[in-house]
Amino acid sequence: MRLLRSTDLALRVLMRLAVATDATPTTRQVAVDMDVPYTHAAKVVAELQHLGLVDARRGRGGGLTLTEKGRTASVGALVRVFEGDGDVVECEGATPCPLNSGCRLRGALRRAQEAFFASLDPVTVAEIVAEPTGPLLLGISRGPGAV
Repeated sequence: MRLLRSTDLALRVLMRLAVATDATPTTRQVAVDMDVPYTHAAKVVAELQHLGLVDARRGRGGGLTLTEKGRTASVGALVRVFEGDGDVVECEGATPCPLNSGCRLRGALRRAQEAFFASLDPVTVAEIVAEPTGPLLLGISRGPGAV
C-alpha cells in the first residue's frame, strides 16, 4: 500500500510540531523544514486544524502548535482520514472490471487494507517522535547552518 502525499505530509507536520522547540513555527517554516511546497503544507495544516490536531494563529506572534489531541492522536485514525474510504483497486468506474460479480480479490485487498490501518491504530504521534526520531526532527527544524 502506498500513502497519498497529503497523508505523508500530515504525519510529518504533526511529528515536526511534536518536537518544536521554537515557540510556534509557521506553516511556511514547516514547509521549508519538510522540503515541500507551501501550498501543499497550507492545505494539510488547514485539514489538521479542522480535525483539532493543530492550532494555527495568524499574524505577529502567530504560528502552529500541536494540541493535546494531536499529540495523542492515533496514526491509524489519521491515515484513515487522509486516505479516505476508497478501495485499494477500482473495480467499478468508467471501465468496470469484468470479474466484478464473482471476484474475491476486492474483499481480500479490503481486509489487507484494514489490517494495515489496524496495525497503526495503537500508535500515537507522541510515540513516533520518541528517540531516535525526535532528535533527528530537531536537526531538520533548525535548518541548514543552524547550531
